[in-house]
Amino acid sequence: MRVYEEIVDLIAGGVNPQQIVDFKPSAATRDRVADLIHREKIAGLSKDETDELNHFLQLEHIMRLARARARTHLKND
Repeated sequence: MRVYEEIVDLIAGGVNPQQIVDFKPSAATRDRVADLIHREKIAGLSKDETDELNHFLQLEHIMRLARARARTHLKND
């Protein structure tokens, strides 16, 4: 499973603001991302691995923005 698929699954399943705030990637995903980042610094990554890491980082940025927006929605309710 690619590291960003958990975020895609979350979005596809339909979520409320609290679920967005509470979302945390699985330990396996966190380990995979840490490994990719470590190997990128040490030896470099294949094109597919670089793409995987970049996709995850882009979605993680979107999730940070979504969390901020979700917190605003929760405050206003």
